[in-house]
Amino acid sequence: MTHEARDAGRVAGSSAGAGESRPLRRQRDFGVFWAAQTLSVLGDSFALIALPLLVLEATGSIARMGLLTAAGGAAAVLAAVFAGTVVDRVDRRRLLIGCDLVRTALYGLIPLVWLLGPQVWLLYAVLPLCEAVGMFFAVGYVTVVRSLVGTEQLTEANGRLNATAAAAGVLGPLCAGVVAAWSGPAAAVGVDAASFGVSAALVALVRFRPRPADDRETGERPGLWQDLRTGAAFLRRHPVLRALTVLLCCFSFLTLGLNDLVIYHLKHDLGHDDGTVGTVMAAGALGTVAGALLVARARRLLGFGRTWTGAVAVCGLAFAGLGWARDVPAVAVLSAAFLACVGMAGTCSMSLRQEVTPEHLLGRVTSAYWTLQYSAAPLGAAVLTWAAEERGTTPVALVAGGCCVLIAVAALFTPVRGAGRA
Repeated sequence: MTHEARDAGRVAGSSAGAGESRPLRRQRDFGVFWAAQTLSVLGDSFALIALPLLVLEATGSIARMGLLTAAGGAAAVLAAVFAGTVVDRVDRRRLLIGCDLVRTALYGLIPLVWLLGPQVWLLYAVLPLCEAVGMFFAVGYVTVVRSLVGTEQLTEANGRLNATAAAAGVLGPLCAGVVAAWSGPAAAVGVDAASFGVSAALVALVRFRPRPADDRETGERPGLWQDLRTGAAFLRRHPVLRALTVLLCCFSFLTLGLNDLVIYHLKHDLGHDDGTVGTVMAAGALGTVAGALLVARARRLLGFGRTWTGAVAVCGLAFAGLGWARDVPAVAVLSAAFLACVGMAGTCSMSLRQEVTPEHLLGRVTSAYWTLQYSAAPLGAAVLTWAAEERGTTPVALVAGGCCVLIAVAALFTPVRGAGRA
C-alpha cells in the first residue's frame, strides 16, 4: 500500500522546485516509480490468489486456506507497529529495494520447492514474512511520494498511484487464475516473485533527492518505546489529523466487512453464482479507479473538508442501499459508488497527512495512523457479518450506512470541515 527524496539533479533543492510545476506525465522519476509501485501491487494480487490455491490443491481444506490468510494478516498488523520507526531511521530507497528483493527471494522459493512436491509448511513460513515486509514497503512508499512530486501535486500523484493499484488489484487475480489454470499455482507464485524483482530494478533507476538537513532529527536517538509513541503524539497534537483518526477508526469498524456482506447478499439473498460475485467485484474495482482519478479535481474545486465529508456521506448512502438492492446491476453500481468514494476519502486523508507531517516523522506518523485507524476494524467486520447472518443484510446495511452518514455529519463539527484547499 517508497524512498528517500530523489536526487535534485536539475530540480531545485526546495520542495517548490521546478519539478513540481511540470505535469506528472513529464516527470521521469515519478513515472518510473509509478511503474514500480504498480508491479508491487500486481505481485501482491498474484499472491492473494496463487497461495490459497496452492493450499487448496495440496490439502483440499478451506480451513487451512483461512488459517494462511489469518497468519499473513496478523504479521502485517504486527509489522505496522514498528514499520514507521524503521522507515524513519534508515535510507528509504535502500529499504524499498530491499523489501522487493526479499519478497522476490521468498516467493521464488515456493515454485522451486514445489518441483520436489508440495510443502504446505513453507507457505505458512513465507506468507507472514512477505506480508510483514510488504507493510514496511507500504509505509516507506507513503513517505517518499512528496519528495518525488512536491506538495502541490500530492493529491494528483496519490490518485494516479491508487488508480493503477486498484487496476492491478483486479488484473492480478485474473492473471493469476489464468497462469494457475495453465501451469499450476506454483508457476503463478513464480510470476509473483519475478514482479517484485522487476519492481526493485525500477526503483533503482529512480533518482532520489537526499532528505533535507533541517528535516532530520539531530542528537541522541530516543529509545524504541519513545520512538513508537512519537507518531501517535503528532496525531494527537494536530487537530485535523486527530479528528480524522477518530472518525476513520469508526468508519473502518463499520465498513471493513462490506465485501463479505455483498458476497453474502448476492449468494444467499439473491441466489447468484460465483461468476456474478466476480463481476460485481470487478465493477467495484472500476469504481475505485474512477474515484482515484477524480479526487485531485474534486479537492481543487471543493477543498479538503467538503471532498472528504461528501465522499464519506455518499459511502454511507451507497452502503445503506446495498441491502435493499434486488438485482445485480443495482448492487454493482452501489458497490462501485461506495468504493469510488472510499478511494477519494482515503486519497485525501493520505495526501493531507503527507503535506503536514515533517519528513523525518512521516514514517512513524503513517504507521501510527494506520494502526489506530484499523485497530477496531477486524472486530467490526466480525460483528457486521454475524449480524447479517442473524438479522439479514437489509437492516444491517441500513444501520451501518446510516452510521457512516452520521460520521460525515460529525466531521462538520470538527476541524476537518475547515481544512484547507488542495
